[in-house]
Parts: sequence; C-alpha cells; structure tokens
Amino acid sequence: MLWVVENHSMPRTAAFFDLDKTVIAKSSTLTFSKSFYQGGLINRRAVLRTAYAQFVFLAGGSDHEQIERMRAYLSALCRGWNVQQVKEIVAETLHDIIDPIIYDEAASLIEEHHIAGRDVVIVSTSGAEVVEPIGELLGADRVVATRMVVGDDGCFTGEVEYYAYGPTKAEAIRELAESEGYDLSRCYAYSDSATDLPMLESVGNPHAVNPDRTLRREALARGWPILDFHRPVRLKQRLPAFSVPPRPALVAAAAIGAAAATAGLVWYANRRRVATA
Repeated sequence: MLWVVENHSMPRTAAFFDLDKTVIAKSSTLTFSKSFYQGGLINRRAVLRTAYAQFVFLAGGSDHEQIERMRAYLSALCRGWNVQQVKEIVAETLHDIIDPIIYDEAASLIEEHHIAGRDVVIVSTSGAEVVEPIGELLGADRVVATRMVVGDDGCFTGEVEYYAYGPTKAEAIRELAESEGYDLSRCYAYSDSATDLPMLESVGNPHAVNPDRTLRREALARGWPILDFHRPVRLKQRLPAFSVPPRPALVAAAAIGAAAATAGLVWYANRRRVATA
C-alpha cells in the first residue's frame, strides 16, 4: 500500500503506467475493432485478423517482433481513416468496451498514487485517439501515446509521427521529468512487457505487472516487485477500499459551496428577523 503522502517541499514525483495488460486486460487498440467495423472503417476480414492479433497478444506474444508487425499492420489499416470519426467512435463506445476490462488492482493503485500526491501518467504504444480518452476515464494527469500523421484532409496518412515504444517511452519520461520537475529516483513505473525495460529502468521504483517471461526473469534477477492483476471490474461497480481525500480542485469547490451555503443561511436568517420585527 502507498499511504505515504508526498512532502511538497521536495521535488515532485509521478507513477508511470503502461496501458495494455497492465491497467486494462486487453489491447486497447484491437479491442475497438468491432466498433470500427460497425462504423464502416474496416471490413469483416480485418475484424477477424485483429481478433487473431488480440489472441496472440493475450497469449503472451508481445515481444519486439510481434509488436513491430502489429504496428505495421495497424498503420496500414488506418490509412485513410477520418480522425474525427475515429474520435467519435471511441467516445461513443469507450464505457461499454474499456470500462469492463480495467483491472481493479490497477484502479486502486492509481487512487493510492493520487492520495500520495503523485501525478499518474499513462505511457502507451497505442494511438493517442484511443489512449487519451482512456486516460481521462482513469483520471490520469497526463498521457504519452503514439501519434499518427494526419493529412490536410483530416485523415490518417498511415505514417507514424511519434512512436511511443521501447526506449522512446523512457525518453518521454525523462522529458516529462525535466519539464514537470519529477524526481525520477522517487518515481514509480508499471509494465507487463520486457519491451518496456527502458521505462522501468528510468525510475527508482519499477514494478512488473503480469510480466511476460523475459520481464519476469529480469524482475526476479533485479529484485523488482512482481504484481498479479487479474480482476477486471467496471469502475462504477468498484467499492472504495479506503476514503479518498479530495484533490485540491475538489477542496476549492467544497469551500466555495460551503461559503455559498453559509451566506444563504445568513441571508435567510436576516430575512426572517426583518419579517418578524
């Protein structure tokens, strides 16, 4: 449990989470294949192919070669897709598709890090159009994700502008640390894949979550904690394991609400005194 609250006179800290098979139980991008089919973006053959890719991914085939093949396939697949249409499909189906596959253990960890005063950052190889709404659903403070090139016609060209993968994730974390003032030696990171070793190595508190064979071997050799997440649950069905203290914005809102209520009571009392005088 992460009950130590940050001392804000010290440098800030963050918890960096991989997304697929770390926070959610499946591949975030592949999970939307049925919605993209219903929206007319892909055909039935592509649905079957992405279903197979999802099976391979869940079976533990997410090594470098598999991920590179998946990246090339998805880049070619999304060529010509209208970006606004993709965003609308994701927004319309997000709760039905993603909410049921969020790991309860990951959601609790995110809450605990927020309680401790740490930022939560989702760092994912999946595309920003998918990852950013998921990050918002999870209450993440920031998101790092792959970005595709968008043409003048508002459609994906099939080229990758920024690929959030492997060493690039670690570079993004270091850049965030510099811009946000994070002390990486006191930061946390979570991932299921050995491809994220550079990200895990960049922080002082790395954790392997549902690790593949290579990452498990590395975690055991280095003495890193190994976590087992296996309880997907809808966020709205979760019973809070502890009382979550209000974030600063909520504290301010509560203070304003209390002040307004107090002012209303004073006004009401004065009005009654005038009426009975």
